[in-house]
Amino acid sequence: MLNNSSLDRIFYALSDPTRRDIVERLSKKPASVSELASPLDMSMAAVVQHVQILEESGLIKTQKIGRVRSCRVETNSLELIENWVHQRRKFWERNLDRLGEFLEKTERGKK
Repeated sequence: MLNNSSLDRIFYALSDPTRRDIVERLSKKPASVSELASPLDMSMAAVVQHVQILEESGLIKTQKIGRVRSCRVETNSLELIENWVHQRRKFWERNLDRLGEFLEKTERGKK
């Protein structure tokens, strides 16, 4: 189960369009930090900061091999987010179903 600080870090990391783009690109294939920086209109230092935030949130993992830092998506974090959203969806679907049943009974009682 995710605690609130884990969720906060994950959702904070995903709140930035550049970081969402990085996660999207890494979901297709692993890449080095320089490969991630290549199409972006920002400094390498800025890209490294984005990568650090993503890594601290648990959304990506990095590994330094020689002089190259390789990045890949950490699917466990994505599954945790998916489970959290699924739990919220189930809660609201149940409550809305109950509300619908109540409204139907109320409407039938008026006739």
